[in-house]
Amino acid sequence: MDTDNSRRSNFIVQGSILAVASIISRIVGMLYRVPLKAIIGKVGNDYYGTAFEVYSIVLIISCYSIPLAVSKLVAARLANKRMKDAYMVLRGAVLFAILSGGAASAIIFFGADFFAEVLKTPYAAVALKCLWPVPMVVALVGVFRGFFQGQHTMLPSAVSQIIEQIVNAVVSIVAAYFLFSYGSRVGAVIGDTEGIAAAYGAAGGTIGTGSGAVAALIFIVLIYLLYRRRLRRKVLRDHSANTESLGSIMVVLFLTIVPVLLSTTLYNVSSIIDQWIFKDIAYEQLYTSRQISEWWGVYTGQYKVLINVPISIASAMAASSVPSLTEAFNSDNPGLVRRRIHTATRFIMVIAFPCAIGMAVLSKPIMMLLFQDPENSSAIMLILGAVAIVFYSLSTLSNGLLQGIDRMRIPVMNAVISLVLQALLLVFLMRIFKLHIYAVIIANAFYAFLMCLLNGFAVRRYSGTKQNFFTTYLIPAVAAGIMGVIVFVIYRIVMLFGDYNAIATIISIVVGACSYFIVLLMLHGVSEQELYRFPKGDLLVDIAKRLHLL
Repeated sequence: MDTDNSRRSNFIVQGSILAVASIISRIVGMLYRVPLKAIIGKVGNDYYGTAFEVYSIVLIISCYSIPLAVSKLVAARLANKRMKDAYMVLRGAVLFAILSGGAASAIIFFGADFFAEVLKTPYAAVALKCLWPVPMVVALVGVFRGFFQGQHTMLPSAVSQIIEQIVNAVVSIVAAYFLFSYGSRVGAVIGDTEGIAAAYGAAGGTIGTGSGAVAALIFIVLIYLLYRRRLRRKVLRDHSANTESLGSIMVVLFLTIVPVLLSTTLYNVSSIIDQWIFKDIAYEQLYTSRQISEWWGVYTGQYKVLINVPISIASAMAASSVPSLTEAFNSDNPGLVRRRIHTATRFIMVIAFPCAIGMAVLSKPIMMLLFQDPENSSAIMLILGAVAIVFYSLSTLSNGLLQGIDRMRIPVMNAVISLVLQALLLVFLMRIFKLHIYAVIIANAFYAFLMCLLNGFAVRRYSGTKQNFFTTYLIPAVAAGIMGVIVFVIYRIVMLFGDYNAIATIISIVVGACSYFIVLLMLHGVSEQELYRFPKGDLLVDIAKRLHLL
């Protein structure tokens, strides 16, 4: 166990802060998609999802790796007490963000029609064009988030995420409502009411994305301005003789960002490849345009929104792990590196297993509660894909762990292998078994499984970390399985008193969370020391002792 009790060493606490913010952001994002879907419909969800997939890939290529790269470079310099160089990283990163964000904005603005046509969703261009200024803003936000994360404080990033999502939610709903109405009037004139209305409504959703990003930038820049005086004092106290120039920082920044960029791009480009293969083969198999749009709309607007909530915890933990592991790695402390890898992996597995089982068991009730969607096909998507929560959580974390120990090329190679095999599996499942959208779900889970397997081998090889299979994987899985049985029974019992799906679902979730906590402790799946590291750890330990579980 870490003997350093300073704030810097407690990366689980910092990761938990970011994880809680990510969960809140995802929940807000999930909740606003309910009225958004009601406004724009499943077809509008397809247009919105397609625009967002293209935007996400462009964003990943240009900006997504900036926070991680900046945090890694800042942490490495602070480990050697070089504050001047850490500040130079900030200056170089701002310049890099302006250049890369500006290029991404131009690509979206001039390429919107082309991308929409390639993905066989031409109306998505309307929503995509509304996103053109956003990459520049997101890139600058990422620089400041990475700078603070590199100093082992996740609070500015956490609060800015929540602000971003709240503004996004409010503006998206309002803009979608008014633009959908406007699109209906335009469509009535040209004879395509549904398509035009859905396209304009989807554009309203993307306007919300840009508004949220601007709000986040304003907040985090204000935080930086408040911190700037203290930063200057730290820089003045640094009497290092040899400091890095802006040019050398830009080179290092570029060489750090490229491997991370390739890894995250390949890791996320699978969704674009999925869409291209799925729609191309589905049209060949003579499914109607409406069927294809509705399937993809449910996949992007409901299924992915739901599973991304627990996966965001892994993303937060990866963001927290990179600067912490970089610091330990640069301090030549292999024991500390192994302990932090072990702790982060245990934390993620304790969270991921119950989320996966819970979503699978309550798939249809959750779809009905959040999206008023009683169709079995939507529930089957969640049942088939729930296991991906575990695989994506572990692979997302292991990406960050490898980057933290300077093995940044390995996730890139693993992603290439996984991407090729996933595409082959998707084609096979669609052509041979004709599984349409279910093939996408299965292939997506297979990709995540390959990534966590290959990354896991690499983490073990290069760090020497050996996870205890029994305590890390088996006990959380067994506890989650028992919880799943309890949740199923509770839901059925409550439904015997009437058709109260919302009440039954909420009660089942609460009972499930409590039962998982109790069973996990009864099976000795988490120790008292580990429990203290969880959000509200003191309260959890107190409750466990009152129940005589510790």
